[in-house]
Amino acid sequence: MGLFKSILNRFRGNDIDWDDLEETLISGDLGIRLTTEIVDRLRDRKGKLDAESVVEACRTEIKAILGDTPLPLPPPGPPGKPTVILVAGVNGVGKTTSVAKLAAFLKSQGHGVVIAAADTFRAAAIEQLTVWAERIDVPIVTTQYQGDPSAVCFDAHQKAIATGAAYLICDTAGRLHTRHNLMEELRKIRRTLAKQDESAPHERWIVVDATTGSNAVSQTREFQSALDLNGVIVTKLDGSGKGGSVVAIRHELGVPTRFIGTGETAADFKPFVPAEFVETLL
Repeated sequence: MGLFKSILNRFRGNDIDWDDLEETLISGDLGIRLTTEIVDRLRDRKGKLDAESVVEACRTEIKAILGDTPLPLPPPGPPGKPTVILVAGVNGVGKTTSVAKLAAFLKSQGHGVVIAAADTFRAAAIEQLTVWAERIDVPIVTTQYQGDPSAVCFDAHQKAIATGAAYLICDTAGRLHTRHNLMEELRKIRRTLAKQDESAPHERWIVVDATTGSNAVSQTREFQSALDLNGVIVTKLDGSGKGGSVVAIRHELGVPTRFIGTGETAADFKPFVPAEFVETLL
């Protein structure tokens, strides 16, 4: 059940219980700060509030945060200067699969893509991404298990430059956002990519799992300090009713959601459309 349906079911025909409403919004992963702002604004309203007017007020607040239209795709780089997308995240959120799906999507738009398999700390990640690359027919650069992730990204960047690819997507190792040495490794990858193009990586995205709720917000906050994030990919947004973290991340950290994953296949991956999200997933 989505957040709005939960509010309607809870308060339809009843007076609004402010503590109950606050708890409902927080349980929908909107975060304490945004929940407090919404409840305070509702308290200031004149006249009697019912479930429908509460839902409409929440929709208005959320739309104001997310905007009305999807963000455009990162522009493809000209030949010899690919747009570099660095993808990070904690273990288990679907990061490697999201990298492959993103590559398939960009290829479907007619762009040349190269993938860097820079998750060298998990042997299965290299194999998994290689299988995906063969399936979607996209070139991939790999190294041995426990190889240097920065070197992989550097070599892949060289390949993308040499072949005139429009995009390079770098998959990085899943890591706990509290591990300082692993976060430093991300900074090293950024510095290495900048050796061939000082503006790279142009896009720095985190993958988060919608079902983890407020943890998605805290993960984004920590990765933000290392990568200066400018995009989010949200996985498992498949009707679980757990989508509020998308709003909280944008509200608290200013990082927009770029793509959402709703299933296992490449087709279950698409650009984030705010209006559609507010009307159907929340």
